[in-house]
Amino acid sequence: MKKVASILRYTILTLGALIMILPFFWMLSTSLKTQPETVQIPPVWIPKQLQWGNYVEAFKAAPFARYFVNSVIVTGVTTIGQLFTSILAAFAFSKLRFWGKNILFLIFLGTMMIPGEMLIIPNFVTLSNMHLVNTYGALILPWLASFFTVFTLRQTFNSVSDQTYFAAKIDGASDWRFLWHILVPMSKSTITAVTVLQVIGSWNAFMWPLIVTNDENMRTLPVGLQAFTTDAGTNFALLMAASTFVIIPMVVVYIFLQKYIIAGISNSGLKG
Repeated sequence: MKKVASILRYTILTLGALIMILPFFWMLSTSLKTQPETVQIPPVWIPKQLQWGNYVEAFKAAPFARYFVNSVIVTGVTTIGQLFTSILAAFAFSKLRFWGKNILFLIFLGTMMIPGEMLIIPNFVTLSNMHLVNTYGALILPWLASFFTVFTLRQTFNSVSDQTYFAAKIDGASDWRFLWHILVPMSKSTITAVTVLQVIGSWNAFMWPLIVTNDENMRTLPVGLQAFTTDAGTNFALLMAASTFVIIPMVVVYIFLQKYIIAGISNSGLKG
């Protein structure tokens, strides 16, 4: 029975892996097809002749170098900013004692149930009144805080005993020193996990950058992909070629840091 269960388990895992890999294979395959092959029925899984020129043509179709710089700036600043504010807030909710802490935490926790789409118009109006549309400020400011990250880090900080905190205080350590010299190093796995998740989310963001930018020089990579969709139709070969070099940086990041993501989510208490 154990052998049967093991075979069944690996069969299910293999099928799941194949299902997850299939879209990536289709993207790579389509990026190397001719335009007629992309719409051919039945579908062409492997192109007859690899069209490597699609990548060169796709890169020249729009200012992707500028889009790349914008994506790097927005991703870097939002990740660092969000991590900084979240660590401070998580520490306050975990170790500090102040009136109304639990009530305030529950209120913030309730905001996680609000669909992000409901905040698009208020955020846009606010930034428009601040004259920040078409600037890095519009792309960055709304994402400098995330209560999901605060909640995740708070769960990890709670795993560090209060005795450790009080012992550090007795030894003369300030809250600031305890946080950055003791608590943060002890929570490295979770911090790395939320950092990677934020990097991936920010890099792949599409809706918000599309709304707050109409200047081509301020757009990010995901928004730039719409250059291949016009009133005449979509050039799927070039679109998939551009999509390939857009996601490569995130795939590399995930491959090298996946163990930290798994360890961090497990340590934070969010595992199923």
